[in-house]
Parts: sequence; C-alpha cells; structure tokens
Amino acid sequence: MRRLLLALLASTSLMTTAAQAADPVPADTEARTPLADLGKDDPYKWMEEIEGERPLAWAKAQNTRSLAVLQGDSRYAGLESQALAILNAKDRVPGVSFAGDGSLRNFWQDAEHVRGVWRQTTLESYRTAEPQWETILDIDALSKAENANWVFKGAGCLAPDDTRCLVSLSNGGKDAMVVREFDTTTRTFVDPAKGGGFVLPEGKQSVGWLDRDTLLVAREWEPGQVTKSGYAYVVKAWKRGTPLASAKEVFRGTPDDVSASAYTLLDADGKVVATLVNRAVSFFEAETYLLTDKGAAKLPLPLKSSVQGYVAGQMIMTLEQDWPERGFKTGDLISFDLAAFKADPAKAAATLVLRPTAKQSVETVTTTRDRLVVGLLDNVTGGALVYRHGPGGWTSQKLALPTNSTIGLGSASQRDDRLFLSVTGYLTPSTYWLADAASLQLEQVKASPARFDASAHVVEQFEATSTDGTRIPYFVVRPRGVKYDGTAPTLLYAYGGFQASMTPAYSGVMGKLWLERGGTYVVANIRGGGEFGPAWHNAGLRENRQKVYDDFFAVSQDLITRKITSPRRLGIMGGSNGGLLMGVALTQRPELYNAVVVQVPLFDMIRYTQIGAGASWVGEYGDPAIPSERAVIAKYDPYSNLKAGQNYPEVFIETSTKDDRVHPAHARKAAARLEELGYPVLYYENIDGGHAASANLAETARRQALEYIYLSKKLMD
Repeated sequence: MRRLLLALLASTSLMTTAAQAADPVPADTEARTPLADLGKDDPYKWMEEIEGERPLAWAKAQNTRSLAVLQGDSRYAGLESQALAILNAKDRVPGVSFAGDGSLRNFWQDAEHVRGVWRQTTLESYRTAEPQWETILDIDALSKAENANWVFKGAGCLAPDDTRCLVSLSNGGKDAMVVREFDTTTRTFVDPAKGGGFVLPEGKQSVGWLDRDTLLVAREWEPGQVTKSGYAYVVKAWKRGTPLASAKEVFRGTPDDVSASAYTLLDADGKVVATLVNRAVSFFEAETYLLTDKGAAKLPLPLKSSVQGYVAGQMIMTLEQDWPERGFKTGDLISFDLAAFKADPAKAAATLVLRPTAKQSVETVTTTRDRLVVGLLDNVTGGALVYRHGPGGWTSQKLALPTNSTIGLGSASQRDDRLFLSVTGYLTPSTYWLADAASLQLEQVKASPARFDASAHVVEQFEATSTDGTRIPYFVVRPRGVKYDGTAPTLLYAYGGFQASMTPAYSGVMGKLWLERGGTYVVANIRGGGEFGPAWHNAGLRENRQKVYDDFFAVSQDLITRKITSPRRLGIMGGSNGGLLMGVALTQRPELYNAVVVQVPLFDMIRYTQIGAGASWVGEYGDPAIPSERAVIAKYDPYSNLKAGQNYPEVFIETSTKDDRVHPAHARKAAARLEELGYPVLYYENIDGGHAASANLAETARRQALEYIYLSKKLMD
C-alpha cells in the first residue's frame, strides 16, 4: 500500500464516466479527544511554523553553536573532504534504466553537476570503461536559468517509446513538486502555449499518463481539498490544451482517507490492460477499484494486498494479511488471470506463485516482457527467482548470482527479458549485472571500486533474545583483530518500521569514516521491518510498538554481553521512524549508550498526526486522539518522557527545514526540551534537503562528516 504515497506514473486509456464517491470507512466507536487538546500546553508549538521567522532564527542560532563544536574539531575537514571525494568520485558506477527508445538513462551528480544531470547512453557504450553520455536535462543549468533551487525527483515517461516525460522538480527537496512535460527528442520542455504542454503547479500530487494527450492527476484541486494526512483524495483526468480547472473527476475518496491515486497495468507493448485506483484508508490498507467507462468498481481484494505488476496475462499481487476465503497466507505471492478477473472478480481463480517460509520474505517483484522476477530474502540474505507462466501454472528457476549478498532488482526491459540487478554487501562494493530472464544468462557489466580497505574486516551474524523470547538477528562488521573486551567503538543502526528491511549494503563513506578508522558497525533486524515478511512488520504495530524497542535494547545488551563493546563505547543512529527509535532509546535506556544520532526524527508522538504527513501513519503507530491508543503511545513518546535528572548522553539531532514529510518541528522541539531540562545537545538543521536532510552531494558530505566527528568524539576519544 505504500505505493499510494509515491508518484505513480504510468499509461492508461481515458475513462469517460466519473466514479461515484467511495463508501466511507466506519469511524472508531471510542470517543475522540479534540485535536486542539492534544499537546495544548506544549510551550514549543510555535516551532511547528515550518519557515516562521522565530523558528528559523532559533535553528540558525543552534547551527552556529553546534557547527562551531563539530566543525571546529581538527579532524572535521579531513572527514568532510574524504566523504565528498567518495560521493563525487568520477569512477562511481552509474545505475541505469531501460527506456523504450532503446537507450539507457541515468541521473548523475558530481562536483561539476551539483544538482545533477539526466542523461542517456547505449548499452554498448555502457559496457565500456568510459561510456559516452548525452545530456537530456541539466538541472544545474535549469536552476540557474530560472533562478531556482531545483531538486530532480524523477520522470514518468509515456510508454512504449518513453520520449514524452513528466519531470518532477522540487524546490529544495520538498515532497511537494512541480510537474512539467518534457520531450527527450528535442531536449526541451513542451511549451503550454505553443504545444499544449502539461504543467502542474507545486503540490503533493500523483500524476500519470492516460494517453499522449491526457493525464490522471490526484492533487489539491481546491484549497483544503486534501486528506488529514495532507494528500489528495480526488482524481481527475486532464486533457492537453485545456485549463487544469476543467479536468474531469474520475474518482473521489474522503478527507478521512490517507490518499487516493490512479495507476495502470500495461502489457509489454505499452497497451493498457487495466486502470486501477488505490483508495488508501490507512497507510497499510487500501481499497482497489477498477476504472471503466461505466465508472469505478470496488474489487473484492484484502485491504492489505498490493498489485505488483502484469505479465503473461497475469496480474501479480502480494498479500500482507491472510486471505482465508481463498486459502492464502500473509506474505504469499499470488496471481489472477486478468481477463477472468476483470470479467468476474469474485469468481476468478487465484494461483499461488510463492509461499515464503518463516525466515523468508518477498522483497521486490518486477516483470520483463514474458517473465516474473522475484527478489527473495532468506534469513536476510538475497536471491533472485525467475518465474514463467504456462499451461501448468508457474515454474521457477534461480539466477546464479553471488551468495551471501543483497540482491537488488533494477530496471527491466519490456522489449525483451533483460533486466539489471545489483549485488552488494557490507564489505563488498556493488557489482551490476545484466540478466536475461528467459535464458538465465548473466553478465557482470560494472563493478564499483573499493572506497575503503576492507581486507582487515569481517562480517558476522548473531542473534539476541528479546523480552518475549523472539530471536532478533543482527550483523556485526568489525576489524578481524578486535578484542572482545568491551573497548570497540561501535555504531548500532536500526529502523524497525513500515516493513522496511535493513539488508547488507556497501557504504563507502561509512567504511572510510568509521570502519577504516577502527570502528565497528552493527545493523539490527528488529521487528517492524520486513526482513521476515509482513508478519515481522505486523508484530510491532500500534499496541505492540514496545516490542520494536525491546528488540533494539536486546541487541544493544547482547553486544555488551558478548563484550563486543560497552556502554561507554556504544553509539546508536537512526532516521525518520528510526529517529523515533533513537528518542525512545534515549528516554528508556540511556545507560546503554554514550552517543545518539537522531536523524530527521519523529519525536512528539502526541501531536504527530497534526504536523507534516503524520496523519498518514496512524496505521503504524495508532491514533493519539483515541484515549486507549494515546495511552499506549504516551508510554514510549520521547517528547513527553524527557525528564530532568536522567543520565542522558549528549545527543546530536539533525533535520531539514524543507522536510515536509516528518516536519522539522519534531527535531526542534526535542532539542529545545532537552536544553530546557539542562542537558547538552548538538543540533543541525539544513535549510534545504527535504526528508533526506540534504539536497545535493556537498550537503550530504557535510552531514555525514558532522555525524562521524560527533561519533568519534563520543566513542573513540
């Protein structure tokens, strides 16, 4: 269901009849607390004015003080220089995607292209050591010409040739974007006045092609016409050459939804085979509708299910809940004959493609012209399976890729059965492979250079036992010669939410700035993530949230018990939902840690639904307006649980002014409250950057150098 909150860019055919309004979801029966009463006595609510004069003045003063401490360290300049050199390296391997016109496309940033350049090459050229690139769109030049701070957020192109594209541009990295039609053959934006080009003003919006002259758009059509989460719930069809205000409504959800958006399923030749709408009633639950010339028909699918694609006449789906009426289990990968499903959804037969074991998870799914390819995790180790559909159903074969690695499924061709894959590990630079899913032939086309000396390091996997007896796996990346005497400076990273899996991956900056300097790096695969499928995620939802934090503390304690490290040398880091995890660790178990890096966090969980896109995450955390759910949240809410007289380490809190997803008020209020209670705190707010907290590679290098200087001071000195 998380696809609803992304830009769904695809092609389809125009519906001629608007959908009827969707049925509302029944309201909770428990009396709700008025939102105005939640956190009404908070003295720092003024920090929620995202670009207010007073909050920005406070943030800039904090930056001045904290940067003097961190950048004043004699090691800082060297670390920033090393990070920037890695990020800007000319010999980085450019990831590419297939385009329907036969080219390979890539977005690239370096010291000369700070904002980046969208470019293309041929497969033959890409195979060479120095591919010849042709610029499609130069974002630096565009920003200069328009006096704007554009951040490229991608392009959705019209199949099958992919030469007309909807380019998304963000001011400083925000989720809200401007969308403009671009012609890759002329390398120019299509002029609205002369060519009827599509231009959508800034907003949080979902936009996709219906056909060459029509778009499906979900946005804030009228002031305030958004859900409580801040997303669109009205979808319209907009014809080329007509005013945006004349767009015709094709679907309407309700303001109580998370969002509504439309997308299409295409065959290998770019023909629309189905046009669907997801009406997200929560972050993880959505009703699916089939749009036809008669309107919208609600499909009899589980709320926790996701349409993944279409191939060989089959609509592919994953299940995030049991479907007992059909005999399917949580985590199953299934398929429907699409023609039969459209004719009679209730009676159409469904086929099991793959049922993962308790230690497996369907991580990614993609389709080529005639094959289904599945990225499968097995005890947090990756693999790739190729499925073929025939008269007897589905048969599978495994791609012979390197083992004990993370396998990433990249761009897949619709012209044939080729696709790109990546293979990586904590100590292994990424390699890029071209696979033929029909013949199973593999070709390693690129290999990333090593960015640090990994020869002296080793990767191990351990398990810790959580409070309820659940075994929690975690990876340790350490120097071979490290003594298990509790003295190793150790950085523990985790996320634990939204079914996001933390798998082994190569980080040149982390390796250079931490491992190569004697640090140990640990990643915990705690509940709330997707490492073992939807059930692993569901185990940490809402009223079970404390289990996520207990898992993290169990891994922390296990590191100490094994004498890999000690509280004096143990630091932790996490961002967004992981930033919330850091706040809980700070308030619940501060004695375990000597450093806490809190990145773009959620922190005020009593008011989280009222700031940023917080209302969309009620499915993850619960609703603080419902007293029984607020009682659960209040037990772990970091903001209200900050207290005087505790043994808190000095924390480093980071955010971005342009983060319109989580909202910088969480970080601001955390730092202000800590200071009020008399604790030392370091705070850095990047004025640009969005939820990634950095809008370009120079800002990324600065942020990472600041983090590792802080960790060095706390854990190595």
